Amino acid sequence: MRHLFGYEERSAALFLAPVMLVLMGVAVFPIFYSLYISFFRIKLTRPNRTPFVGLDNYTDLFTNELFWVSVVRTVTFSVVSVTAIAVIALLISLLLNQNFRGRRVLSTILLVPWAIPYVANALMWKWIYDSGYGALNGVLYQLDFIDKYMIWLGDQDKTIFLIANAFVWKEVPLAAILLLVSLKSIPSDLYQAARVDGAGVWQRFIHVTLPAMKPGFMLVMIYETMMAIRHFDLFFILTEGGPGDASHVLSWHIYVETFRNLSFGSGAAMSYVLALVTFALSYVFIRTLGRRI
Repeated sequence: MRHLFGYEERSAALFLAPVMLVLMGVAVFPIFYSLYISFFRIKLTRPNRTPFVGLDNYTDLFTNELFWVSVVRTVTFSVVSVTAIAVIALLISLLLNQNFRGRRVLSTILLVPWAIPYVANALMWKWIYDSGYGALNGVLYQLDFIDKYMIWLGDQDKTIFLIANAFVWKEVPLAAILLLVSLKSIPSDLYQAARVDGAGVWQRFIHVTLPAMKPGFMLVMIYETMMAIRHFDLFFILTEGGPGDASHVLSWHIYVETFRNLSFGSGAAMSYVLALVTFALSYVFIRTLGRRI
């Protein structure tokens, strides 16, 4: 062993050992322990009764109507949010890729929403959407778009889209930066060759820009899909799953089942279902967008 690992390797391992132990304690152990308790019927109202139930916590999910409602809400929120983020971020990155006065100032301003913490972002939008003194009602009323103040988060048909709007506002800057990096990496020779071949602006965008941006789009789609599927802050602060079940997404369902119903076994099972779905979607994005041109 001494021949395989020299002094520098042994020293590095010695200094890294405390960090690895901490990571094992706060990251790796909880992952495996939550998987372990997902096979038990653990309910804190009955702390002395924790029978082993195998896969029952997982199979019970698929007969739970509220679980499927939360799945539909999660899919709606994720599709709307990720689509809007990808489109808006693409337009912003194309704008910032041009040379014009004030581009650096605009780039700096763009980072402001991304720099705001998630809880602060949720509280800000709660104030904006407030039915009594919210900025949204005030602006629309002054512009005569509405004749009375609206209870925005009380409308079941609008709630999930209003929450998605707050999520998009927060996530667009990072997505735009990732796509802008992809744009900057496109060789100018490709555009020059396309012009020589007689390609117009739209043709260059379709046949040169978009294919070259596939790695950036892959990162955006994977990251934003993961963030949208497991997002919790906005639902907790803005609506707490309401009104009714209009914003009862999967992350909120996990929270209610685990920390309000105190059913840690079924809550852990739902968390692993959410994790597996997230990994599956990431794999699909990598297989489709990660292919070579």
